[in-house]
Amino acid sequence: MASKRLLKELQHLQRDPPTSCSAEPVGDDLFHWKAAIMGPADSPYAGGVFFVDIHFSPEYPFRPPYVKFQTKVYHPNINSNGNICLDILNEQWSPALTISKVLLSISSLLTDPNPDHPLVPAIARICKNQRALYEETAREWTQKYAMG
Repeated sequence: MASKRLLKELQHLQRDPPTSCSAEPVGDDLFHWKAAIMGPADSPYAGGVFFVDIHFSPEYPFRPPYVKFQTKVYHPNINSNGNICLDILNEQWSPALTISKVLLSISSLLTDPNPDHPLVPAIARICKNQRALYEETAREWTQKYAMG
């Protein structure tokens, strides 16, 4: 079931890739993908390319994929290990969701962080109380780590 679904999603991604995102299996392993997300133009991440590691369980699509940033990013919902706090990767997951939708949701999270449900409370406080400082630091990290 999972292999069939992943092949179908891969074909769809190759035919109609989501805006500013790409993804493909690592070698011949259909259960391990690498993705690239372009920093959204209307965000402090603009100009950066953010690499993401995606692991699928044999229960996919009934279990969400495990998605982790490989590129360091300054964000209240993404920690230093690359873990992402995004509802559709946890309690709001649905088998109707696809990798395209997951990548677009992550891209949206870069544009609109959710400091009320942070993975990194210190960054969330800065995001809420000192927005200009948050955006400046995010831009600096983008230049340092995502424009390689």
